[in-house]
Amino acid sequence: MKVLTFLAVFISFLTMNAQEIAILKYNGGGDWYANPTALPNLIKFCNTHIGTALTEKPEIVSANSPEVFQYPFLHMTGHGNVFFSQEDADNLRTYLLGGGFLHIDDNYGMEPYLKKELSKVFPDKELIELSAEHPIFKQTYSFPKGLPKIHEHDGKRPQAFGIFHENKLILLFTFESDLGDGWEDPQLHNDPPEVRLKALQMGANIIQYVFKN
Repeated sequence: MKVLTFLAVFISFLTMNAQEIAILKYNGGGDWYANPTALPNLIKFCNTHIGTALTEKPEIVSANSPEVFQYPFLHMTGHGNVFFSQEDADNLRTYLLGGGFLHIDDNYGMEPYLKKELSKVFPDKELIELSAEHPIFKQTYSFPKGLPKIHEHDGKRPQAFGIFHENKLILLFTFESDLGDGWEDPQLHNDPPEVRLKALQMGANIIQYVFKN
């Protein structure tokens, strides 16, 4: 029964025409719901500037749900603890190896928990830092120095890490950048317009890279 259910949702995933994004809900107590205006604002920016046709109000899907297969792009964020059950990990691994993509944007504080939980999803893979030469930084918008710094926390440089399968990027973890803060409504964090624009442009690059490849 599980195999048949998987095949049904996987076929739906492969034959889906719409470009859609969903927010990943996870356990552990971390605020997966952080930055509620971020993704809708990014979607509006992408629809206006890079020709996407994304639904402006993203759905929410749980890590262990077959509904993840309805979305070629999942976004995950938060500040604190992350926990994946074995069911969560198995479902996400199947989703990612089958062609899905997960962008994880550390809103500050989730990194040590996340790395531990990702080892459940991919015990045989590690996060690899992307160089500034990676194509994700060379889409419609050029970022010759790599991931931009949006929100200051610890004075550390921004880093983009990836997990690859068969030389294809299937998971992106953005760290010490806090893109989501830059995507949010401008009055929430008072980011300068040029900083907020960089965040939206980098987000658009990520979406364009995923749907183009």
